[in-house]
Order: sequence, then C-alpha cells, then structure tokens
Amino acid sequence: MLEALVREADSLRLAGRDSEAEAAYLRLLSRWPALPDSWFNLGVVQRRIGRFEAALDSYQQALTRGIRRPEEVHLNRAFVYSECLRQDEAAARELNEALRLSPAYVPALLNLAKLHEDRGEREPAAALYERALVAEPRSGLPLARLANLLPRGAQDEALIERLRAAISRPETSVAERAELGFALGRALDGRAEYRAAFAAYLAANRDSRATAPPAIAPYDRAAQERVTGQLLRAPLPPPLPGRSVEAPRPRPIFICGMFRSGSTLAEQLIAGAPGVEPGGELNVLPALIGRALQPFPEALATASQALLGGLADEYRQWIARAFPGAAYVTDKRPDNFFFIGLIKTLFPDALVVHTTRDPLDTCLSVFFLHLDHQMSYALDLMDTGHFYRQYRRLMAHWKKLYGSAIVDFDYDAFVRDPEPTAAALFAALGLPWDPQLLDFPRSSRAVRTASAWQVREPLYRDSSGRARHYGPELAPLREYLADLLPARPDEGGS
Repeated sequence: MLEALVREADSLRLAGRDSEAEAAYLRLLSRWPALPDSWFNLGVVQRRIGRFEAALDSYQQALTRGIRRPEEVHLNRAFVYSECLRQDEAAARELNEALRLSPAYVPALLNLAKLHEDRGEREPAAALYERALVAEPRSGLPLARLANLLPRGAQDEALIERLRAAISRPETSVAERAELGFALGRALDGRAEYRAAFAAYLAANRDSRATAPPAIAPYDRAAQERVTGQLLRAPLPPPLPGRSVEAPRPRPIFICGMFRSGSTLAEQLIAGAPGVEPGGELNVLPALIGRALQPFPEALATASQALLGGLADEYRQWIARAFPGAAYVTDKRPDNFFFIGLIKTLFPDALVVHTTRDPLDTCLSVFFLHLDHQMSYALDLMDTGHFYRQYRRLMAHWKKLYGSAIVDFDYDAFVRDPEPTAAALFAALGLPWDPQLLDFPRSSRAVRTASAWQVREPLYRDSSGRARHYGPELAPLREYLADLLPARPDEGGS
C-alpha cells in the first residue's frame, strides 16, 4: 500500500500533473509522515503551482525528518525565497546554511554569488565564483560567470585564453561550452574584436540549441504567426468595472517589449520614484493564465466577469504580499506584450510601458544573450527577426485599441539625451520627476535579469547603434527587416 501510494505520487509529479501530485503526496504523508523524500517532492510540486509558503513548510518537514543531503533542501528553500517571494536575506541564510553543511557545494556557491550579483556586489560574487572553481577546477559555469562579472571591455587576453581553453577541453559538456561561448563572445565584443565575437556567439547558440530538452520544439515560424493571428482576432471581454472609489494598492505598472529593448533600464528608472517597488520579471500573470484561461486567448471570449474579477484580485493580493506598503509595483516581463488585451481587461487603469530600441540592435542583442530554451527564436538570428516582426504586428494592434494608455520608452533616445526622455516617461505615468533619479545605477536594489550589470554601469552611447559593428553578419537580417528600420547611415563591417 505504501509503495503504491509513493509510486502514484511520484508518477504524477514526473508527468507534470502537479495539483494531482500534491493531493497524492498529502494523502500519503497524512498516513506515513516519516518520509523525508516525499516531503521534499511535495515541496517541489507546491513551488511549481505557486503555493510558496506551503512549499517552504514541506521542505522544512524534509529537513526535520532527516533527509539525506540537507544542503539540497536549503538550496531549494533559497530558490523559493529569492525567485518567488523576493526575500533575498532569507535566501542568503538558506544558502549559507547549505554551505555550512557542505562548504564545497557548488550549486549553493553559484546561487549565493548570483544573489550578490543581483545587488551589484562584485567582490563577494567573484570570491564565491573563485571558491566554486577551487571546488570544481574543470567546471565551465563559474569561469563563465566570473568573466561576465567584469565591466565592459575589462576582460584581458589571459582571461580570453582561459575561456577558449575551457571550451576546447574534451571533457567540457555541450551545456558548459554554451555558457563559456556566450562569455567569450561578450569579452571579444568588449575588446572590439567583432568578427571573432560573432563567431563565438554563433558557436554558443549552436551549443545551446543542442542542449534544449526534447519537450521544447525548435522555433516554428508558422506556429508563431498563428499565435499572433489568434491574439489579433480574439474578442476581448469588457474591462472590469472599478471596485471602489479608491484605486486598490499597490497599482501595477506593466513593462513590455522585446528582450534587450531597455525594459530593465526603464524599470530601474521608474523604481526610483517614491512608492514604486521593482517587481522584476514576475510569473504571476502567466501562471494565472495557465491555470484559469486555457486555451488562451480563446478562453477570454467566454470568461465570466466573476472569473476575471477573481484573477485580478489574486494578482493584486500577490503583489501586495510580496511588496507590502508599495503604492506601485512594476511587472517587467518583456513578453507581457502578448497579454496587453488581458491586462487592460483586468486592470483598466493599468499603466503599460512599451520599451523600444533599434530593430537591428534589438535582434543582435537577443542573439548575443543566453536566454531560456523556451525562447527558441533567440538561437537563430533570422528566427529572431521573424519573432520581431510578429511582435511589431501585435504591438500595432494594441496601440490601435489602447492608444496613449500604452506609453513608449525609446531606449536610443534615452541614451542620447536621458533627462527629457525620462521626464516625458514620468509625466505620461503621472509620477513626480526629479533629475536626481538618473543616478539609479548607484542603487543597491536587486536586479534579476541578464542586464543586471549593464544597468548599473554609466550609460555609454555605443550601446545604441551596436549593429554598425556587425555589418556583413547582419546583411540578411537588415534586408528582411528593411521596412521596419529607421533611416540611418550605411553600416560598415569590422
């Protein structure tokens, strides 16, 4: 009986049927509570379905009941605290406890280093990556992370040779080669070795593509066009009416646009205003859609006002718990642009910031970024261009529907002349402007994106017009996106 219940719960978990798996584990553990591995697995599925406090309790039960390798449990508790609940100090305590139990536990070293990176603390992050390299001298990930810690252009020839040597070692896994290759590309780009940098990024994307899980299909242009078409045609329910005289707090500010179009910059700028908390790339809205609005967007047509009102309340309650006392919370998932129709239905007064950047610069920067495999378009430059076209189609649709309720933030204009661009953004959002807010790179706020270091460094004009260094490599993409490109001088090669 016991073994059968364990097999049932584990099978449901492995099949991704998390709600059913949670119920199965709870039935099992109500009768046989002294099963630390099952408590741990219960914590896993509870985290995946968004029951974060319950997950922490289940992980604690696993610890209390003597699970083997408790450092792994502390690592999982740290993930919940940092990525789900935004409680970095609690996450750091868990990781330090993991390292007390196992000082050479590399996953904890890497995650604690990443926490320091998120807060802009280079020296302690570097020290932890060095510890990880001592523990695993042939590991590629800590070396890649260490290289990416350095400011733009600061990587010397010795470091570049270390990266190349690590990539060429026979025992280096394909996944590690990808990490190292993206770090090598960044280092070479910073040294103005553009052709070598592009070659490194090509190889890194090839290796990344080779490590994609079987469940993640390659980018399908026809399928992406169908998704865009469905969103363009989907009927939207009427916006929810206001529920009270006073707007509920906190009020969300949604930030969207292509990856690498300035969304992190916009969030950090806005978060300098009084009462604004940076939420980062929240997964709350996609989780609600996945649970209650499937298939999306077709389900919107028949969604009741009661269902939609419940989802809006659930979203607001989540951000209120995560950011107590905030007047505004930013939700900076770049792909929020898929959900603008739903956003304006749930939150008619929502502020939506749309970040824009030169198309070639945007696509190149996406190709140069080691994104999650689910963003499979990023692994091929022309696929990125295709995705960019679909994004532009969709944004044109939303702009027709909502007009000035979507506020554009032009990254290139901001880099050229920050103050008037920022002041215009704040005026459109109804937030008080102060030129001192341009000092946001000195902030100690945590930044959880690939732009964590870039956004902390002084603005440099070369970040705008970056594509000019890759003229020959970008020729096919330039031709494909010709009608979307702004007028600019011809770009040369390197």
